[in-house]
Amino acid sequence: MLDISLTDLQHALQNTQRSELRHEGNELVNTSTPDAGAAAPAIAAERVARLADVRLDWRHKAVPATANGTTHRDFLADGPTLGDFQTPLLTLDSAAMRSNADHLAGWCAEHNVLLAPHGKTTMAPQLWAEQLDRGAWGITVANFAQLRVAREFGVRRLQLANSLTDPHAIDWVASVIGPEQTILSWVDSTGTVEVLNRTLEASGSGAVLDVLVELGGLGGRTGARGVDAALEVARAVAVSPHLRLAGVSGYEGSLAHTADVEALGAVRGYLGQMRQLHEQLLADGLYGADQIILTAGGSAYFDDVVDVLSPCISSAVQLMIRSGAYIIHDDGFYRGISPFSRHGSQPFRAGMHGWARVVSQPEPGLAILDAGKRDLPVDEGLPRPQLIGPALGGAMVPLEGAEITAVNDQHCFMTFDAGTSTVRPGDVVRLGLSHPCTAFDKWTLIPVLADADGNQAVVDLVHTFF
Repeated sequence: MLDISLTDLQHALQNTQRSELRHEGNELVNTSTPDAGAAAPAIAAERVARLADVRLDWRHKAVPATANGTTHRDFLADGPTLGDFQTPLLTLDSAAMRSNADHLAGWCAEHNVLLAPHGKTTMAPQLWAEQLDRGAWGITVANFAQLRVAREFGVRRLQLANSLTDPHAIDWVASVIGPEQTILSWVDSTGTVEVLNRTLEASGSGAVLDVLVELGGLGGRTGARGVDAALEVARAVAVSPHLRLAGVSGYEGSLAHTADVEALGAVRGYLGQMRQLHEQLLADGLYGADQIILTAGGSAYFDDVVDVLSPCISSAVQLMIRSGAYIIHDDGFYRGISPFSRHGSQPFRAGMHGWARVVSQPEPGLAILDAGKRDLPVDEGLPRPQLIGPALGGAMVPLEGAEITAVNDQHCFMTFDAGTSTVRPGDVVRLGLSHPCTAFDKWTLIPVLADADGNQAVVDLVHTFF
């Protein structure tokens, strides 16, 4: 898909050296040996590879009707191209994703930080495998359902960037953790600690869950409000027979949404509080694990996370970022806010595009397209017309001055300059998109092009599990 096929995954993953966090007795320890990946693969490559046996049909809206009944593998063997599909359509760009995955993996290695990509962005085990193959520590998820998907595909190291408060979820986690399955979760209140204690005591499993105390901020989302409140949570964990404090967690992205001076000041101030909390936990001897994790950092401010928190890195303390959108990137929100764009370094590349057909041209300068909210993301900016042509997969030219002004469930309203652009029913428009986190959930299967700007051969199909 990026640079290895589904059938190559098992060999590649089993022969990659990785940094691991695993249980030995009652401790979390870090190991890194040439054989660690072979002994316990980061993901069950054979389960990912079996996706090639999935039979394509009406449940996959991206699939051409002519492919109904064929398998993923057989469909690709016929050499499909973009022109074999219909609109509306979401596609991925293999060249862009490969570049993005390599770029952040290299950056993390250079800065001595771990990467646990947020899997909720794509919910695509095929892409998780690519990230893990490039050295990612594990995969981050957002809820119990996502944990179950990751577990089903054999992801060995998982982080739940949330609190466990559902008794069924707590019992399930307690039943699966062990030497071959690490699951970290977060706690942000003594109430959460009480729920965990009560549920684990009632189950009688004897399991000890590794948790990170989450620091929040006023106006933010979850997280203890302030260092003192977080310390109170940590003390409750420290005396619990069912929990072990393994680090500090947080999400700076809930406190800012731009990259201006005020926003970056808020982000860095918050990260400074995370460092203060960590240092106090060390001083008070509240950590229960020999290997400690500090984790923050989405795809917007990961550079600030590393700048502020990297002085904490030691033989006993690891810094982990959780960027998820980076592998796909976009032509909207992340293109503007990504550190690699803001600092003039090598930027990430947009790895997704929408394709929509003109179904009506009812007024001069107005075209209605056949893609809507059920097909494309709109929460972080509307789609942006880029190219137009008479056929999907055919020659296209820039569509200057056009704009998507509104989006309904199944339609986009596109305005254009009727004096300089010709738009006809049946024409196809390529759309730049914003926010991959709300793009993938609309598609159970997504075609991957070799290169959206060049070779538009379909080189893979990505399956999603939302």
